[in-house]
Amino acid sequence: MRAMILAAGRGERMRPLTDYLPKPLLAVGGQPLIVHHLQALHTAGIQHVVINHAWLGHKIEAELGDGQQYGLQIQYSPEGATGLETAGGIRLALPLLGDEPFLVVNGDVLTDYPFATLFDALKPGKTAHLVLVPNPPQHPQGDFALQQGLALADGDSKFTFSGIAVYRPEFFRELPPGPQKLAPFLRAAMAQQQVSAELYHGYWADIGTPQRLADADSFFRSRS
Repeated sequence: MRAMILAAGRGERMRPLTDYLPKPLLAVGGQPLIVHHLQALHTAGIQHVVINHAWLGHKIEAELGDGQQYGLQIQYSPEGATGLETAGGIRLALPLLGDEPFLVVNGDVLTDYPFATLFDALKPGKTAHLVLVPNPPQHPQGDFALQQGLALADGDSKFTFSGIAVYRPEFFRELPPGPQKLAPFLRAAMAQQQVSAELYHGYWADIGTPQRLADADSFFRSRS
């Protein structure tokens, strides 16, 4: 399985930290956010990683290179200065991701989720499999409901989409080019019962503000 790390966000809420450094290169526990993902993907047995980028993307390429130092092969999918949103960015990267299901993880989350468990998560008839997490304080309303292994757009109890998922490439092939948000396409697929999901209770953090970055740094340093 190939993997894609979404690293094209501007990181507006992280300014001024992100004025001169892309958010995936901000340090947690003494190393960039994105390196935590690279190490976890390598541990899971993944060898080929695609990274999209926009704002200050050249600094990501300069820092990570071809991935050899992490035991990986890294390819990049540049999106220009402004980016293409999540679905648009994945669509652009499809030629690098191959014809088999691929794993996607947001570059601005931290987690100890065991990526290898996703290798067989996508069942026949499903186009996407999402990892959901309990709602954090900053997102109490959640995103999607979970019922008998299916993700639902609506429900009495919603959970937060972790930014970790597996997709079939055909899920994105029919999308029009240009910027495209992911959520509308996921909801349309959910209406056809094509999206499975699971709830993960391990460590997960959305590094969306300087305070959450500091909290994650403290967490990782306490474990070392």
